[in-house]
Amino acid sequence: MVSADFSVNSGAVFTEAIGNDRLDLLTDYPFTRLANLLAPITPRANVAPILLTVGEPQHTPPAIIEETLRANGAGWNKYPPVGGTPEFRAAAGDWLTRRYDLPAGLLHADSSILPLSGTREALFMLALLAVPTRKAGRQPAVLMPNPFYAPYEGAAVMAGAEPVFLSATRETGFLPDLDALTPELLERTALFYLCTPANPQGAAASPAYLAKAIGLARQYGFVLAVDECYAEIWLDAPPVGALQVATALPHEDGKPWANLLVFHSLSKRSSAAGLRSGFVAGDPALIGRFSRLRSYGCAGMPLPILAASTALWRDEAHVEENRAAYRAKFAAAEAELGGRYGYQRPAGGFFLWLEVGNGEEVAKRLWAEGAVRVLPGAYLSRSNPGEPNPGEAFIRVALVQDTDTVAQACASIVRILG
Repeated sequence: MVSADFSVNSGAVFTEAIGNDRLDLLTDYPFTRLANLLAPITPRANVAPILLTVGEPQHTPPAIIEETLRANGAGWNKYPPVGGTPEFRAAAGDWLTRRYDLPAGLLHADSSILPLSGTREALFMLALLAVPTRKAGRQPAVLMPNPFYAPYEGAAVMAGAEPVFLSATRETGFLPDLDALTPELLERTALFYLCTPANPQGAAASPAYLAKAIGLARQYGFVLAVDECYAEIWLDAPPVGALQVATALPHEDGKPWANLLVFHSLSKRSSAAGLRSGFVAGDPALIGRFSRLRSYGCAGMPLPILAASTALWRDEAHVEENRAAYRAKFAAAEAELGGRYGYQRPAGGFFLWLEVGNGEEVAKRLWAEGAVRVLPGAYLSRSNPGEPNPGEAFIRVALVQDTDTVAQACASIVRILG
């Protein structure tokens, strides 16, 4: 009989920290930080809370989701392939071709599209694909706008790269200044995350801007990952897409999307965040390697969800209704804010990016005095040496509630802040 002595006197060595110490380089996730910030505060009594923090659309999801899930229930007991179904890939490819006016037959869906269980995990996993051990003999760099979507930073750090935060301020048009990137930095860049329309500022990259970013990716040999998840929430004109721009650029035969990946999701477009459905498209060589990597680390999207997603990518009526609802909410917000706090009508997305002086203090005050919950901009940004944190003076307000609630919240912001 074998016995073991697990007492503290057995000579075993105990350590306080076990695991990947890169995780300790990351702060708490923005919404964890917000919960800790507001936990000691009790809002005024008899005031219903208005939650405008998470970019989680509250519109009623299209009925086509439930109908398609019911019709395809037999697929729940099957393991789905990582590459999804031909029907899904064809629907996504047809949508990209229509939406971005791509030449007929240019996009080969089976080699250029990969379904995703939401884009967050794929944006994170992309760094494992794109970041080598060394680049130009040095630690690789991962570029990202500042403010940024938190998984960009997490991906860079956990892949062993240096996250490089490119300030995206009013002075730069709320997008990173590509002309400020030095050859020394670009030579060791492995991956560049770019979000357009931007989260949180709503700025949309121009064709010239995207062309320059694509050119840099090819010149210096890095992956350009364009997060276009807000591309279908626009107010005045549909934002241009990176595939669209790349197609018109000079390129090697058969390789119009070299070094380029774009990410799309049904979370915002179809108010279906819980469906966890999206796709990545672009460079077939990168898609092939991404599929191989994901075979090791990800489960495929369930077949009923693939079927529902296929139906959604083929339907535009619900998207037009969705856009109309956001336009009404922005109109209500504009009417209440009256141009205060540096408000600018965004090109896309559903966020207000309001300059209020001190985002953390204002977030606490709005919660205490008006039960309005917003996100401090500093939780979405980082300080660079010699520069102020570009989000410190801002709050992000997600216009995800109904129009009346949005108007009420904006009226409260004006009443409380003056």
